[in-house]
Amino acid sequence: MKNHHRLLLSLVLGACAGLICHGFADSEALQIINRYLVEPIGQIFLRLIFMIVVPMVMSGLMLGVYQLSNHHGLARVAQRTLFFTLLASSASVAVGISLVNLAQPGVGLDISQMLGDSSGVNKIQQNVAQAKPVVQSLLEIIPKNPFASATQALEGEMLSLMFFSLAFGAALAATNGGKPSRWVELLEETYVACLLVVDTAMKLAPIAVFALVFQSTFKFGHHILFSLGFYVLVVVTGLLVQQAVVYSMLLRFFTRIKPLSFFRQCRDVYLYAFATASSNATLPRSLELAEQDLKLRPEVARFVLTIGSTANQNGTALFEGITVLFLAQVYGVDLSLAQQVQVVLMSILAGIGTAGVPGGSLPLIMILMQQVGIPPEGMGLILGVDRFLDMCRTTLNVSGDLVIAALVDEPESERT
Repeated sequence: MKNHHRLLLSLVLGACAGLICHGFADSEALQIINRYLVEPIGQIFLRLIFMIVVPMVMSGLMLGVYQLSNHHGLARVAQRTLFFTLLASSASVAVGISLVNLAQPGVGLDISQMLGDSSGVNKIQQNVAQAKPVVQSLLEIIPKNPFASATQALEGEMLSLMFFSLAFGAALAATNGGKPSRWVELLEETYVACLLVVDTAMKLAPIAVFALVFQSTFKFGHHILFSLGFYVLVVVTGLLVQQAVVYSMLLRFFTRIKPLSFFRQCRDVYLYAFATASSNATLPRSLELAEQDLKLRPEVARFVLTIGSTANQNGTALFEGITVLFLAQVYGVDLSLAQQVQVVLMSILAGIGTAGVPGGSLPLIMILMQQVGIPPEGMGLILGVDRFLDMCRTTLNVSGDLVIAALVDEPESERT
């Protein structure tokens, strides 16, 4: 049985077991089992992810910016790629944030009333109420001490760590001049090692999903499942809006390409991306399509698509923004404007540092949750449906890579 099938089965079994046990929530034996067996299993999985977040974010962002800023003399192409990457990512997050605020998929579930002891939720809400003013929050994005930010990343310094990583990656590209660098080799090896840890943790995910979903449904009953279905609908809607509206507008405004014709030519790659849920695995097919069918210049297609497989994750950025706000609604956390701006900025930056492999966005989503005071256990609610959503957002990521490649190529081409 494939891992994503195990995750789905674990979600169903965990939800069913939790719902059954919810009717006997007063049982002392069940409370002991949940507290001393089920809950620790979920915590082990979460800690495995948390422990590699800092090196993964730093190495991923530094490599992404380094490759975008200085890649074999294609300075102008890199600049246009970076511009369109940020533009498309910003649009995707804006779509996601707007949809989740409009639809509010997690609002119907009032966890504070379901918990016998609401002190935990009250503490979360108090922490959110103590949020800093917008100006102060934006000022503190620039860290005084990046090493301190790294050690305190899980306690609120992740955005400043991301800023340092972006600045260091750009500086590394400027000083290196395109020559091989031991720094770059070290960052690449660090990133690969982080992916290995994530891959190992994901092998434990089926057991962790059962534990986390059981714990949630045991406490909150069937209401949480209705909110989860609504959440999936909101994410898929957001991805469709980004594909059909945003990408079409970009192609129409910046090129002479007809969007429907472009998307029709790319349909085989979309299917491959959906099946593999991996931008990296789809890259060879995307390169072939770009050069042979879309007739993009090889040097542009190879640069944009290779970099885009890790640095342009529009679907992931949209998914992360929706997920964080959905879980905030589930836990009754009313995010201020400053905190929603923070989620937007971090989702855009996370799109650059997200791995182009199944489950690569998981660590960054958990960090976003931490920044706004949402318990990481909330991740257990979405892990079971994440494989399907991963397939959907990977399709959008690959589509975005091809669109940006066409946008970057268009000024120099002779399209008719």
